[in-house]
Amino acid sequence: MKSTLVILAAGLGSRYGDLKQLEAVGPGGATIMDYSVYDALRAGFGKIVFVICPKMETTFRATIDQRYERRVSVAYGFQRVDALPPGFAAPPGRTRPWGTGQAVLAAESLVKEPFAVVNADDFYGADAYAELSAFLRREEPEDVPTYAMVGYALRDTLTAAGAVNRGCCRCTPDGWLERITEVCHIERHGSDGQYPDESERTRILGGDQIVSMNAWGFQPVFFDQLRKRFEDFLRENAASETAEFYLPAAIADLMRAGEAGVKVLPTKDTWAGMTHPGDKPRVIEMIREMIGRGRYPDRLWD
Repeated sequence: MKSTLVILAAGLGSRYGDLKQLEAVGPGGATIMDYSVYDALRAGFGKIVFVICPKMETTFRATIDQRYERRVSVAYGFQRVDALPPGFAAPPGRTRPWGTGQAVLAAESLVKEPFAVVNADDFYGADAYAELSAFLRREEPEDVPTYAMVGYALRDTLTAAGAVNRGCCRCTPDGWLERITEVCHIERHGSDGQYPDESERTRILGGDQIVSMNAWGFQPVFFDQLRKRFEDFLRENAASETAEFYLPAAIADLMRAGEAGVKVLPTKDTWAGMTHPGDKPRVIEMIREMIGRGRYPDRLWD
């Protein structure tokens, strides 16, 4: 059975200031999502599900469908503010969806097989998709579900364009995830990172610190587990206009409860993304260099 790739593309890019999911970064108008799909198909994924907000549908279909329709099955899930479990309702002043955890749940009706989850505006590299695909193809008996996370060295995820937030991971020597801690406002400091703690003192993070960039591998049972966590979240936050249900927080809760294990998959590739407008030139140059080395064709879909 081939796995499905779920691409989270509903974000509105408040810091970036544009619909960055469709920003051209390669020849022929290729987007980061194009390179993600290209790498996923080479790795053996058999279906792509885009999670978007409803008002993006016309633009996405006009841009995406013509590129992929003859190459892979494509489906759309819609993340909406009012898409909540029975018994819950969004407050009248709520305008934004409920975070990455809810975004994954928007794909539930479309996914019945092992699946990976990635962000639309993050370039993960071909090796990440190969690692996820191999992990999802394995058939090993498990007492509890085993999921996967692609881990990157912090130094390979920092940008000169501004501060970023990263999920810093503590792992066992044999590669199991123990904990994820969200660290905010990290800036490049040589080959390391630096950030202000709660007392505004500058702290240093080593460049080899493993971080999560929201590239995950799951089994279908994860949807049931995630929905229960979303309901727990809503019992405390249903009246909030700003609270968000984050995917890493739900996974961390599952690990604490002993309901899931997460294997950290190392990758040889460097992450790149467009958090800030100043990131785009770096992404364009990186892709240009990869094309020059033969990693990608000049035109992906010709």
